[in-house]
Amino acid sequence: MYAVIKTGGKQYRVSEGDILRVEKLDAEQGAAIEFDQVLLVSDGDDVKIGAPVLDGGKVNAEVVETGKGDKVRIVKFKRRQNYRRMKGHRQPYTEVKITGISAG
Repeated sequence: MYAVIKTGGKQYRVSEGDILRVEKLDAEQGAAIEFDQVLLVSDGDDVKIGAPVLDGGKVNAEVVETGKGDKVRIVKFKRRQNYRRMKGHRQPYTEVKITGISAG
């Protein structure tokens, strides 16, 4: 059984027991969260598709950790102009473990 959920402007295919990194959510470590924007639920040959979201579809998850990703370096450079700029960015994330899927 798997589902397609939408969170943080992105879509993820999840199954029970999966651990995935999503955009930062406002939740403490160990907290239970619920994704209610479920786009699709599949259980073998039984496929339920929402238009655009499934009514009553829910995916339950538990927050494993929150943190920041690897540093991405942004470099601007123009030759022979004595112009060089460096900047860094670390994207915050929330790591969640999927505990249950219900089609509603």
